Amino acid sequence: MLVLTRKASQSIVIGNDIVITILDVHRDQVRVGIEAPRDVDVHRQEIFDALQASNRDAAQSAEKIQPSSEKE
Repeated sequence: MLVLTRKASQSIVIGNDIVITILDVHRDQVRVGIEAPRDVDVHRQEIFDALQASNRDAAQSAEKIQPSSEKE
């Protein structure tokens, strides 16, 4: 993991088209702005984890409905 120190109004650039800007730091909370192309998904970690779990559950349900021998 790369660890960087930034102050409010400072940015980090990822690749050529993603910019993360520190908007505000207040006590134990940091406000972050993210500029990225529309085709790049940006989620909070807990939302990403929930989406992954939902996708896994849906895939498992689909396998129960259509066993692997019937897929071909």
